[in-house]
Amino acid sequence: MLEAKREGISEEVREVAKKEGVSEKKLRELVAKGRTVVLGEGKRACGVGESLSTKINANVGTSEDYHSLKEELTKVRVAAKAGADAVMDLSMVKPHETLKAIVKASPIPVGTVPVYGAFACRGIDGISEDRMLNEIEKHIELGADFLTIHAAVLREGVELARKRTIKMVSRGGGFLASWMLHNEKENPLYTNFDYILELLAKNDTVISIGDALRPGCIADGGDGAQLHELKVQGELVKRAHAKNVQVICEGPGHMALDKIGENVRLQKKLCGGAPYYVLGPLVTDIAPGYDHITAAIGGTVAAAAGADFLCVVTPSEHLAFPTVEDVRDGVIATKIAAHAADIVKGRGEWKDLELSKARAKLDWEKQFEIAIDPERAKKYFKRKKSNSKACSMCGKYCAMRIMEEVL
Repeated sequence: MLEAKREGISEEVREVAKKEGVSEKKLRELVAKGRTVVLGEGKRACGVGESLSTKINANVGTSEDYHSLKEELTKVRVAAKAGADAVMDLSMVKPHETLKAIVKASPIPVGTVPVYGAFACRGIDGISEDRMLNEIEKHIELGADFLTIHAAVLREGVELARKRTIKMVSRGGGFLASWMLHNEKENPLYTNFDYILELLAKNDTVISIGDALRPGCIADGGDGAQLHELKVQGELVKRAHAKNVQVICEGPGHMALDKIGENVRLQKKLCGGAPYYVLGPLVTDIAPGYDHITAAIGGTVAAAAGADFLCVVTPSEHLAFPTVEDVRDGVIATKIAAHAADIVKGRGEWKDLELSKARAKLDWEKQFEIAIDPERAKKYFKRKKSNSKACSMCGKYCAMRIMEEVL
């Protein structure tokens, strides 16, 4: 960001400009203003923000109940192959070992949540402010490209959450809220924010300001607790930009569809146009087992309204630790949402046109080549083949085949 402010163009800005088909000068100006961020280094660089395609992030990482490093590394590879632009390690067991391995194996930028490591396997009494800060420094040293820091949740916001149907669904937020209430102190990630910015600026690491008070159900969407945290995020964005630290802001998890656009526009206004990262939002609470779909619906609306980064939600959300297949299904659903929104933003619609031309000609190989999920498309096509050139739904009575011949 500092280089961009000095009108310099870094290797990573050049790489992202090339990938996105935008001018290097325009991208440099957006980075300087904090409206776009660049994650990762060299060829792994990924741009998130204004004038770029909508990006998606897949969560991986160990839990207390399931902790196989091999499986998590498989999830990283599968997520990247399916189209994820970044992965975030949420490990609670052996967090340092896991993060180190994921950073080494991942072909895409890697994010992490240091507060998880600080609280893992420890009681509230054993957590000091220094421990939280040291954990941030450790995750930077291990090579994370961006860190979620829940610095915008204050004691006032926690008190507002008492009125909610579901008080809090953010794991990091839950850790910090319990620490604040137990110690009767303000959030140490907020009171030590300037020091955290020094660490991030020194290593050119992006901060993702966590959404500890994101609503966990439709009833709590857009409530006072969420809006309080959003205002604090706006303050922290200004402080980070002044220190030349790139910033992403995290947003809601559950929200009625008609409130999503308004929320995105408010975030952009309060946070100076900083890139917005949303988990869904899930537009209904009654679809456990299908929350990759409810999240994709909300994600499409959010991204079309200006959100820049969508968090993958898997079918097992709210129910269980995700499998490799769950992660893949979540990535595909979120990729569809991102692309649908990009059409609204005027980006990527050429793919739809090319696939439609191939569909009109019954050119199946071309359709598979362009499809978001070629493997699934081929599987369905071959499952029940037609004796004609068309698919088995209409066979020789395919309208496209008939009209090609007639016209």
